[in-house]
Amino acid sequence: MSERESEKPAAGTVTRRDMFQLSAGAAGVAAAAGLVGGVAGVVAPGAAQAQTMDTGKSKLYEVLKRGKLIVGTGSTNPPWHFEDRSGKLVGMDIDLARLISKSLFDSYDKVEFVLQGSDARIPSLVTNKVDIVVQWMTVTPGRAQQVEFTIPYYREGVGVMLLAGGKYKAFAELKAAGKGVKIGAMQNVFIEEWVKKGLPEATVEQFDSPDSTLQALNARRVDGYLADQSAMRWLMQQNPNRFVDAGYGWMPNSYASAVKPGDPIWLNWVNTVYKEAMMGVDFDYFAASYKKWFGIDLPTPKVGFPQEFA
Repeated sequence: MSERESEKPAAGTVTRRDMFQLSAGAAGVAAAAGLVGGVAGVVAPGAAQAQTMDTGKSKLYEVLKRGKLIVGTGSTNPPWHFEDRSGKLVGMDIDLARLISKSLFDSYDKVEFVLQGSDARIPSLVTNKVDIVVQWMTVTPGRAQQVEFTIPYYREGVGVMLLAGGKYKAFAELKAAGKGVKIGAMQNVFIEEWVKKGLPEATVEQFDSPDSTLQALNARRVDGYLADQSAMRWLMQQNPNRFVDAGYGWMPNSYASAVKPGDPIWLNWVNTVYKEAMMGVDFDYFAASYKKWFGIDLPTPKVGFPQEFA
């Protein structure tokens, strides 16, 4: 998969974000160098802030001085973080990490990815191995005692994927069929409970891998495939007109990035990047990423009044 053209504007192109804000990267360079400058003697905001604060007390200034962002993530879970056919690391999490880099340095590429398993996400933060974890991390109260979460960037849930043109067309039909419906899912001690929260009477057949479950659906040995909705959307993107979403999701949870506790400057800055991606000057980038990985067309945020108060 090729990198989106929108990620690297052509030379001379003025992007929407450029019209509204001072380059965070330029401010960071000034801050790191201890310089004060600007048009007609105006002090750059980033430089002024850096001079009035101890730059050693926040990860933000440490990263700016270092000149690159270090991100903990994975490489085996599409559409979040995985290697494409050329071996390049791609996915929604990767797009978000590159946006943070762009907001720091005016470059999507000043980021170093530390590949890690899910069990290393918290340890890598608390030992300062990474600056931030962007790795489909589910927000829980227990984890929030060990790390600080950013605002969520995705609402996950489970759902059922069907064959297009198959026996059942929608979730209501699955539920009405009761015991006559067979749902395939990957083996898990809780999987039957999860299925029955949405389809109380369905028969559950468990498989040893997602591929095996998908093969069973393709062979019509099961009527539906229970999966995370993000995984379903990715499969539908990769197989146009082959699969459809039954149209109902349950067991919601939130995905967010995480930073080491005790640094509100860094956390608030990352939250600013995410919020402006979801609602402001970087919305086009965020919307393009959602469309690419999930096939979702995000509605344009309301103009004229803050959306969170609407």
